[in-house]
Amino acid sequence: MSGTPAAAKLPPRSWKANLPPIGTLGPFLALLLACAFFATQSDRFLTGENFSLVLQQVMVVGVIAIGQTLIILTAGIDLSCGMVMALGGIVMTKLAVEMGLPAPLAILCGIGVTALFGLANGLLVTKIKLPPFIVTLGTLNIAFAITQLYSNAQTVTDLPPMMTWLGGTFRLGGTSVAYGVVLMLAMYLGVWFWLRETAAGRHVYAVGNSPEATRLTGIATERVLLGVYVMAGVFYGIAALLSVARTGVGDPNAGQTENLDAITAVVLGGTSLFGGRGLIVGTLIGAVIVGVLRNGLTLMGTPSVYQVLITGILVIVAVAIDQLSRKGGR
Repeated sequence: MSGTPAAAKLPPRSWKANLPPIGTLGPFLALLLACAFFATQSDRFLTGENFSLVLQQVMVVGVIAIGQTLIILTAGIDLSCGMVMALGGIVMTKLAVEMGLPAPLAILCGIGVTALFGLANGLLVTKIKLPPFIVTLGTLNIAFAITQLYSNAQTVTDLPPMMTWLGGTFRLGGTSVAYGVVLMLAMYLGVWFWLRETAAGRHVYAVGNSPEATRLTGIATERVLLGVYVMAGVFYGIAALLSVARTGVGDPNAGQTENLDAITAVVLGGTSLFGGRGLIVGTLIGAVIVGVLRNGLTLMGTPSVYQVLITGILVIVAVAIDQLSRKGGR
């Protein structure tokens, strides 16, 4: 009898087995192709300052997309994210400027409001069993109305320095990097670890794959869903702070396209709209793809309407690929 362990007799893993998941590899290759194309069209594209600008332009949508990813992983969707973000920004700026609250407390109040909207969405989805699409379509309009009424449709200016600090930059290898970008990347890293390495994170995938089967294993699916919507609300509040920091004002008209931009980033990043499949890293890549497309087309002098057209086509292609891959896996 040989003393060699049985595990040692297993054949080595093939090179294909060592490749990243296709859900991440596909978006990453798309990003590389886009960068290669725009590099041939503009000398300014492949510069550190330009890439820093792209990340600054996507940091708000990128953080919103974290919350959107968590919801889509559970087979839901949140149309209200952009307007909830705008409401959070108005609340924190008005409390600081007009009510005189200390900036940290005002920021927490703004994040608290967005978390409450997440809680309301979660309760309507879990307790009354309303479809997430309908629920968040309703709360989108509610958040928009409250934002306009509370702000009197007026921009809030003269913000305390603490609210705009994340919009500042520091030098890294000769390139200006925004503090908000660092915060966004740190949050992606934290959520990646949570989804990958914790039981609570794996429960999110389980609920998206099969809520009933997950419930039968003893996991409280309603609690998982409720937690996901509240967490998403918190991310929208952080995105509100980043938006305020980047623009330097509390804008009641912010957030009107961020919901679609966030969904676009999630879909382009390979997360399935049917739930249970996707990687948070893919969402970051998807957000950067959108930023690179808009930046590159702008450098080429392409009208903005074509940027919207190309983004729409990419979303349809990404969803079609997801649908075909699901059918092929059956």
